[in-house]
Amino acid sequence: VTTFKMPEDFESVLDKQVIGPTTENLIKSDFPVQSFKPKVQIAFKRLPGQCPWEIEIERRRRLYRTFDIAELLAGKGIDSNQLMPRHQSPDNMPTILEKRDPVFPIYLPLKIFDNTDYDCRTPEEWISLGLEPGSRDRKPVPGKALLPTDDVLGREDPKSQKLVYEWIDVGVLDYDKETELYLVHKTDKNRQVRDEEGRPILNGGITPEG
Repeated sequence: VTTFKMPEDFESVLDKQVIGPTTENLIKSDFPVQSFKPKVQIAFKRLPGQCPWEIEIERRRRLYRTFDIAELLAGKGIDSNQLMPRHQSPDNMPTILEKRDPVFPIYLPLKIFDNTDYDCRTPEEWISLGLEPGSRDRKPVPGKALLPTDDVLGREDPKSQKLVYEWIDVGVLDYDKETELYLVHKTDKNRQVRDEEGRPILNGGITPEG
């Protein structure tokens, strides 16, 4: 009888023993797990034969993941790039007799349509989804925003004719009650919300130095 001797490079031996694809999520996310869960307003305790609360949450989460706002709008004949008002070019102004866009395109303020009566969560509740149990740092919340693809020109002139607007994955960092506006940050190719130095953006981007 001999004793079992473990090799020194035991971890490397285990790494080579790959049987098949793993179900583990190897991509580290900057978003909390609970920020992807939909709000389900049903009884927590269900009667026998009824769908359990946890299963209903998972079903709706998978259903909502199949939705794409750009495809939904395109299905209704709406071009997302035309939703943003632009400067009118004096050299290309259509006449009244031409059957094109009107001389003065009509853009109603967003506030007219921004009704929150039937929202499932308040802005404060959305932001609070970034708080994980046992952590003081508030992570960003995943979302979609209609933003220009050119960040530099988008800051200089958001109404430029050269800009192309698309629905882009963002991390919602903060909310301003007075202006009723959200502060968002574009995600990178790994769907992470990082600053210029590659660090996760926490607590709305406010650093310890203020």
